[in-house]
Amino acid sequence: MKNEQIRSCGVLMHITSLPSPYGIGTFGRDAESFVDWLKQGGQRYWQVLPLVPVGYGNSPYQSYSTFAGNPLLIDLDDLVQDGLLTRELCLNADFGADPSFVDFEKVIRTKIPLLRMAFESFEEDVPYLAFVQEQAPWLDGYSLFMALKIFYNDKPWYEWDENIKMRKPEAIDEYKEKLIDEIKFWKFVQYIFYKQWAQLKRYANKNEIEIIGDIPIYVAFDSADVWENPELFVLDRLNMPIKVAGVPPDYFSKTGQLWGNPIYDWDEMKKENYTWWIRRLEQSKVLYDLIRIDHFRAFDTYYAIPAGAKTAENGKWENGPGIEFFEAVHSSIPDIRIIAEDLGEIFDSVRKLLFQTGYPGMKVLQFGFNANNLDNEHLPHNYKSNCVVYTGTHDNATFSEWYKSADKNTRAMAKRYLSAGLWDYEWSAIKALYASHANTVIIPLQDIVGGDSKRMNTPSTVGNHNWIWRVKKGVYTDSQAYKLKALAQTYFR
Repeated sequence: MKNEQIRSCGVLMHITSLPSPYGIGTFGRDAESFVDWLKQGGQRYWQVLPLVPVGYGNSPYQSYSTFAGNPLLIDLDDLVQDGLLTRELCLNADFGADPSFVDFEKVIRTKIPLLRMAFESFEEDVPYLAFVQEQAPWLDGYSLFMALKIFYNDKPWYEWDENIKMRKPEAIDEYKEKLIDEIKFWKFVQYIFYKQWAQLKRYANKNEIEIIGDIPIYVAFDSADVWENPELFVLDRLNMPIKVAGVPPDYFSKTGQLWGNPIYDWDEMKKENYTWWIRRLEQSKVLYDLIRIDHFRAFDTYYAIPAGAKTAENGKWENGPGIEFFEAVHSSIPDIRIIAEDLGEIFDSVRKLLFQTGYPGMKVLQFGFNANNLDNEHLPHNYKSNCVVYTGTHDNATFSEWYKSADKNTRAMAKRYLSAGLWDYEWSAIKALYASHANTVIIPLQDIVGGDSKRMNTPSTVGNHNWIWRVKKGVYTDSQAYKLKALAQTYFR
């Protein structure tokens, strides 16, 4: 997306939030129907959250692998059509009774056994064998990692027996033989995931909808990525973190955000010409048309917190790889299209790096309004063309919830600025962004359908309220699509 000058618009909604009869959104017919709705609304982009397996807290930003896909997104109807499952099995399974949220515990408990049944019916064919061979650089390690997770009753890898924890060759060979069937199951799951996603992406692209993907800058400590590549992270001799990632106190949290992800050893990565990262971005380019890199600022300066700290208050800023990293990336992947998530505390050096890359940064309308009526870069009249703008992100309240919870002066500023009252607040906000100079506008579906209690995530919290929101069938309507298309036509998007 470097220096892209086309005025365009899109919608942010994660796959898990789609309607479906199986407790969670999938790559099935409802996903294709959503593509149809985007096309009807004159949209160009569908932005999703990371498609990786969810880890701690059901977060797609804490995954067991940065290369693998989330098994829960697999469409069961497709497996029925392929003769790997029966319709009765799927319809009689318990995925939870409430279609307005994902009951992750119940979906996992029900869906994984169904995928195991499908695996038992599956016969290896040429496309499968080609996939396994082509994806072997990450698939072999990930499948062994998942088989070991099952063997060790879901314990994190750093609590496994010492020999396999430290990846001693004789232990690797032993477990590969011992767990051969379980390893094959996880390879099958990834084959189905990639096959179904490719089918959905083709459908979207055929309908002139491009997919914006999202990759977290960091990986989870309990992941195949760290277990296989401990030398690429700042770990001690027992492969335990010395420093972990987060951000200092900010808008979201008075004590900062303690993410806990291990920090990259950028010096070691540089010796390998950033090969691991380039492979990661090449894989993402297969999945998505554009890639939003979360926490872009860490390539310039990142916040490192001593391992074991209880809050993020006592971390220190350290230097990232800077522009030479992106020069290496573009040397290997010259046509990659990247959006830089540059929110939060931004230094001048981060702005310089963003300018050097030419990537569009992000602006969030909610951040523009304040109790002191101060002008700032998040207000639409200040947007440059080379940016991607949002009413809010997956980490924000919906616009309606934000407005109701804001202080009196902030609400007054928003009301004056948006001339709210002509339409409701959400659509006044959407109109302001469509009318701006920004090349790209992305609106969360929650702000299009309106209302409260639709927040996707609250940063620095863990609990059953995060990542679970779903939209019911019929909530996004023809009328809303026509309103979006009218705005897109009015403002030449």
